Amino acid sequence: MFSFLLVIAHPSFASGDPANAVLSGTVTDAKTGKPLAGAVIYLHEAKTGTVADANGAYKTPPVPEGKYLVEVSFEGYASVLETVTLAGNTVKNYSLKETFIENEAVTVTGVASATKVRQSAQPVSIVKKSDLMQTSATNVIDAISKIVPGVSGLSTGPAISKPVIRGLGYNRVVTVHDGVRQEGQQWGDEHGIEIDEYSVQKIEVLKGPASLFYGSDAMAGVVHLITNVPVEQGTIKGNVMGTFNGNNAMYGASANLAGHLNNGFNWNIYGTSKSAGDYQNKYDGKVLNSRFYEKNFGGYIGINKSWGYSHLLVSNFNQHIGVVEGTRDSVSGKFITYPETSFAHEATQAELDSRGMMTPYQHVQHFKIASDNNFSFGRDRLAVNIGYQRNQRREFGDPSAPNTPDLHFDLQTVNYNLQYSFAEKAGWKTSIGVTGMYQQNRNLAEEVLIPEYNQFDIGAFVYTKKSINDNLTLSGGLRADTRSVNGKSFSDAGIVKFTGFDKSFGNISGSIGLGYTVSDAVTLKLNLARGFRAPSVSELASNGAHEGTNRYEFGDNNLKTETSFQADAGLEVNTQHFGLMVNAFYNNIRNYIFYGKLESVNGGDSLVNVNGEDLSAFKFRQAAATLVGFEVKFDLHPHPLDWLHFENTFSMVAGHFNQSFDGSNKLPFVPSPKLETELRADFKKAGKDLRNLYFKFEMDNVATQNRIFTAYGTETPTEGYTIFNFGAGTEVMSKGKALFGINLSLNNIFDAAYQNHLSRLKYTDVTVITGRIGVFNMGRNFSVKVNVPLSWKIK
Repeated sequence: MFSFLLVIAHPSFASGDPANAVLSGTVTDAKTGKPLAGAVIYLHEAKTGTVADANGAYKTPPVPEGKYLVEVSFEGYASVLETVTLAGNTVKNYSLKETFIENEAVTVTGVASATKVRQSAQPVSIVKKSDLMQTSATNVIDAISKIVPGVSGLSTGPAISKPVIRGLGYNRVVTVHDGVRQEGQQWGDEHGIEIDEYSVQKIEVLKGPASLFYGSDAMAGVVHLITNVPVEQGTIKGNVMGTFNGNNAMYGASANLAGHLNNGFNWNIYGTSKSAGDYQNKYDGKVLNSRFYEKNFGGYIGINKSWGYSHLLVSNFNQHIGVVEGTRDSVSGKFITYPETSFAHEATQAELDSRGMMTPYQHVQHFKIASDNNFSFGRDRLAVNIGYQRNQRREFGDPSAPNTPDLHFDLQTVNYNLQYSFAEKAGWKTSIGVTGMYQQNRNLAEEVLIPEYNQFDIGAFVYTKKSINDNLTLSGGLRADTRSVNGKSFSDAGIVKFTGFDKSFGNISGSIGLGYTVSDAVTLKLNLARGFRAPSVSELASNGAHEGTNRYEFGDNNLKTETSFQADAGLEVNTQHFGLMVNAFYNNIRNYIFYGKLESVNGGDSLVNVNGEDLSAFKFRQAAATLVGFEVKFDLHPHPLDWLHFENTFSMVAGHFNQSFDGSNKLPFVPSPKLETELRADFKKAGKDLRNLYFKFEMDNVATQNRIFTAYGTETPTEGYTIFNFGAGTEVMSKGKALFGINLSLNNIFDAAYQNHLSRLKYTDVTVITGRIGVFNMGRNFSVKVNVPLSWKIK
């Protein structure tokens, strides 16, 4: 209970100092002057808030004196965001205007404290819980890729998807869960993010280098999934949700309950269960072994007082997931069960209809416990965050011993983050901090791909932000990092597989940017940043056949740190009739790491024989690379038809090496250009019994991707495709309270057969009868989500 030990040690808590300040006032309708009972007033830095009563009156819990970003929100009204100096009893009255669009939002990702998205120099996209409810996707990364332009998913079936931001993925994107950097063998093709998607309340996606705050790996950006958000003081809220996907007969259920007592004690608890069979499409039928199931739980307990807050967070992710091999019979073209073993046979209908795990499959467990603390020292603040996580990944591949793992990675990580934020002076808000992690990986099964290792990171940074008349915000900082890696030696049957090594990597990174609010409608942004990534242990020392690929991989101990310089420019326009967002970027990377095929000393390809199969040998190498691209989003909502939205988003990125390899200079695994069009109707009220009624029709148009890295047979072109989707939903009301919400969707209405360029399943076997290569993505899919909200007021 480290979190609460810190609480007791804090001088303000121990001495029982009185509260420093409260914010009070009323919240009303700007047009009618009527009180808005139930409006939420939230103080972001303090992670606390309150709800307006029947008269629209509110009074926040006591907090330390200082400046706070205050958010006032009410369903169907435009939120108010403003920075308020609190001292003693501060009175502020708010008038909210009805709206069908929400332009204001807050981010905590890539900044020292809660900041308006409009003031962030880097492009940040906010995905709300309601956005996730209205989006039909097979996992949370796929959902983000449908909502946020410039984000894609590198997938291996419906349950494994890794974020790709502006053409960069794997260890070049940092995934954060409730402020703690997620560590789970993210270098692997078939390794997902291991976070319970039903528990997520909000997602923040930062595009561009974020090494200033996150150190190594955040070259492309950050995906921050937020689960545990304290509800308003004096309330208990929760929900029970059920979901169903028709295509793979996936059903899921989740429940959570969160409360915040008047004495400051608050908590959240959630649980999830999910099960899916094999998905299907019109070319492949049912795709053998694309099934999965998972059972997860988590939550937090905490205390919020006038001195700050202290929260203890816990999560446990537990997933069993089939691995699609896509091996087919050479005559019939049907999928083969247990290929390349004595048990091999054509998949039976009973096997295709089963939900039971069959080899190969993975069992992934990710446990995390973290202490999130924020203390006041006068008007200064100290944040102390310490987390422990253990990722266990077992891979099963022998049908004669289906419960014995062939591979077992046991990765344990301790993350730490100390940040001291000084009180704002003359518009300057400065923070200093130290962040890093200690990590160790152990191999607990017979097969090994990477050596056991210990790793230690530490980085120190200074960040400052200058606000000028609330219109111009300048921000930037510097950071110094060092990483040491100790790889363990390993011999198998007297043959040395891994040679022990000690490597150290250092880097100086930083950023400088501005956000300029030209008017209430127009915002300009510019940011220059340097990012970096130290080579992963798999790149430094791998020695083995990577499952699902036809290659044998060798690491290179001499790899250097990747560094990048990126320039971002953005324009945002929000008017009564339309919204426009344009972001463009240029990214130059030194020492970009990629696979290169080895040549035999006798000429031709170098081959390694593994269990009787010859695999091409690959070794990691480096070269300079450049990426350029842009994202555009245009939303037309003409007044007085504010309920009608015609939204279009387009994103593209192009990447190339500064030299050619085997006749090719294009960067590998860059997503296809994509245009998404949505026609949507929103009705805040539809009679007395329905609220938030919506209908939407979508067209996803993905272009052919032929700008590929053809060297060494790395990737092949992918044909473009167009799919159409439909969605509808509403909340059913009774006596002014929501009984339940329902969201319906029909994806891929015309059952188009397509392959996404970032789907790894497109590189599986050829179907001899048709000549088609690989497995195709999911066909037509009907889904339904039913959510029952729960809410009580504590007196």
